[in-house]
Amino acid sequence: MSTFTDPYASTQETTEGRVYSVTGGDWDALVTEIGATKEERVVLNMGPQHPSTHGVLRLILELEGETITETRCGIGYLHTGIEKNTEFRNWTQGVTFVTRMDYLSPIFNETAYCLGVEKLLGITNDVTERATVIRVMMMEFNRISSHMVALGTGALELGALSPMIFAFREREKVLDIFELLSGLRMNMAYIRPGGLAQDLPADALSKIKATVKDLRHSFKDNEKLLVGNSIFMKRTQGIGYLDLAGCTTLGITGPVLRATGLAWDLRKAQPYCGYENYQFDIPTTDSCDVYGRFLIRMQELEQSLRIIEQCVTKLEKLEGQPVMVADKKIAWPSQLSVGADGMGNSLNHIREIMGESMEALIHHFKLVTEGFRVPAGQVYTAIESPRGELGAHLVSDGGTRPYRVHFRDPSFNNLQSTAAMCEGGQISDVIAAVASIDPVMGGVDR
Repeated sequence: MSTFTDPYASTQETTEGRVYSVTGGDWDALVTEIGATKEERVVLNMGPQHPSTHGVLRLILELEGETITETRCGIGYLHTGIEKNTEFRNWTQGVTFVTRMDYLSPIFNETAYCLGVEKLLGITNDVTERATVIRVMMMEFNRISSHMVALGTGALELGALSPMIFAFREREKVLDIFELLSGLRMNMAYIRPGGLAQDLPADALSKIKATVKDLRHSFKDNEKLLVGNSIFMKRTQGIGYLDLAGCTTLGITGPVLRATGLAWDLRKAQPYCGYENYQFDIPTTDSCDVYGRFLIRMQELEQSLRIIEQCVTKLEKLEGQPVMVADKKIAWPSQLSVGADGMGNSLNHIREIMGESMEALIHHFKLVTEGFRVPAGQVYTAIESPRGELGAHLVSDGGTRPYRVHFRDPSFNNLQSTAAMCEGGQISDVIAAVASIDPVMGGVDR
């Protein structure tokens, strides 16, 4: 008989033998454990309702005066169960769940998921070029809107109000584009397995060109305010230090990794969606600090604009091409769409659909309600989100629903660096360090 005992595992004798119920450690016990050997210490809770922790993140800080001697991260306060929920919906319905994980970069969540589904279906090469180019364009717009939040809130938390106003002003312009193309400003469920929910409206490209020109001019406002600003640099230079060895040990990706001098970006290293056909650079610095991560995000804005301009050029040549695969067992037969006003198709269009043959109507009904079958297998697809490597691991048992969905969200991995960045620093430096990681708790607590 085993003599194993654990304070966190209760036991129960059953006909099948002894069963252990393992639970996590209590946070109160952890607080007393931290620094228990030291005579003078203060344990401070920062969060989970703190405005500068970028969501419901709890940081337990052990202090010696103003200096942090130990940092622990507490997550799980926003748990949504998105991954488990997708197992009870068909493959297309899963898009509306995953788009809500990292709510600042919904297009990336959708794309990683759909690329995985398409790989399982064996239709990766069947997705039209027009659909793929629009996906790239939407992702780069989303990268801009996400960086605007990171830069604006990061500056605000260090005492700079104007950059926040400017950043959110530019983000609104990007959200206007999302609304024009998909009818929604966030959580669009615009990327679908096999292509897109709908094509671009007639005046989209001219609007996009004007927005890109406007954004390029406006981005200079934040640069003038913060790049080289003596107060901002004192709050960020040498703060939150994490070198390349630390990043590779902890599995850190994205701007935090590129701030160590390594130009690792999946758009170049493991191209997807035709990124190998676009001209753009991977900005890096070797400062390994908060200021370096800020500079990288500022420089990535211009690179995203470059890619968007190339997308517009390609789309002008691909006018009239479909945005969904031709296989009617995957693509919805009825052409439904949502306008920029959030309204759906006209009554006449719906009447036309309903007036088709009964067989076509039944097929559409079954495809929407039951979904299509995906061959058994598993796949992992990874893309470069604004925060780093976003990976989707999908498992199919051959049915109309996923057997298992799991995401490798960069915010979850990157938060492991909090202790390395903060210990030995001041309380005020924690704010700068966490802001430079740019975590989104919706992606952490899936």
